[in-house]
Amino acid sequence: MANINKFGLLSLLMVLINFIFFIFTRGPNANITLAISVFITVSVLGIIFALMSKKRIVTITGIFLNGCVLLFAILLLLAVGIGSS
Repeated sequence: MANINKFGLLSLLMVLINFIFFIFTRGPNANITLAISVFITVSVLGIIFALMSKKRIVTITGIFLNGCVLLFAILLLLAVGIGSS
């Protein structure tokens, strides 16, 4: 754990926060627009933290994992847009 700097750790923590938020907000009465905005905001912060990290492996891992969450949020936003029309 000593090889990961604080920005790399924050980047990976953003992925964990997204996962925990997803577990707590799923269900039929979930506010999808709130979930999408939280996913996008937290994953963009995670990507920024990953870019500020000094270690390459943490940078690549953080960008990949937060990018996957961002892609999930964009696809969810697309599905909400298609479903409402």
